[in-house]
Amino acid sequence: MPTVVVENLVKDYGTLRAVDGLSFTVEQGEVVALLGPNGAGKSTAVEILEGHRTRTSGQVTVMGADPATGGAAFRDRIGIVLQECGIERELTITEALNHYGACYTRTRPLDEVLELTGLTDLADRRTHQLSGGQKRRIDLALGLIGDPELLFLDEPTTGFDPSARRQAWDMVRGLRTLGTTILLTSHYMDEVEALADRVLVINQGKLVAQGTPDELRAGIADTTLVRFDQPANGGTVQELFGDLTGTATAANNRIEIRTTNPTGDLHRLTDWALKHDQELGHLEVTRPTLEDVYLDLIGGDENE
Repeated sequence: MPTVVVENLVKDYGTLRAVDGLSFTVEQGEVVALLGPNGAGKSTAVEILEGHRTRTSGQVTVMGADPATGGAAFRDRIGIVLQECGIERELTITEALNHYGACYTRTRPLDEVLELTGLTDLADRRTHQLSGGQKRRIDLALGLIGDPELLFLDEPTTGFDPSARRQAWDMVRGLRTLGTTILLTSHYMDEVEALADRVLVINQGKLVAQGTPDELRAGIADTTLVRFDQPANGGTVQELFGDLTGTATAANNRIEIRTTNPTGDLHRLTDWALKHDQELGHLEVTRPTLEDVYLDLIGGDENE
């Protein structure tokens, strides 16, 4: 049986439909990333899965239980890392983990949790003495202390420096190896590509795409992206776009061309640049990234 089964999930707030017929599954031991722009309904859906919000209609099963009625026995089996957590400032890290760990019928060994989250050397430090990134590690540690079968990670590496992010990724990979199921939300596409077995993209309360990162990229696999700085003589190059087989867009003094004929279009561009003594600054020729696919799926800017 899958760890999470969602069928035709609907959540209304008065006349606003935040989640609109959402259906998906998460298999045991998978790392699944839930993506979507602000207001897409992903936070509402996750809160329903956690048992913190009631649904309007549809069926939801998490580890064989309905999270709306699962009670303490259900909460004992999950771990949650929120975007922001509040921890008593005078507690040491060890005291905080022991305090919250007492809420669970089983716990991970304290030393193991400290090592997993890189907090071993800070175990006796009071929480108000820590940096933002170190406090975020405590959030991760509190999510792990109950040895969850299912872990919800909401933007887990916000505030981390690059080294700490990679350490957190290694931790997630280690948990997956141990069989922990993880539902991840993140705005870092490199993080999603590094960790997720599958990706679910939600927009306007609906599931608009799902698959592995490679499967999602395959939808525009024949497309090549050509990017460069806007030349000084912008009017003439705009006229050149009519001769290209690809589609050109311009924003923030950068030009992007999506083409299925990169050799021909690149030849036309460089030929024009040489004839007009122009430089195609910071010229890049790349395959589409997961971020490109994601922005296509949600219809443009993440913040719209």
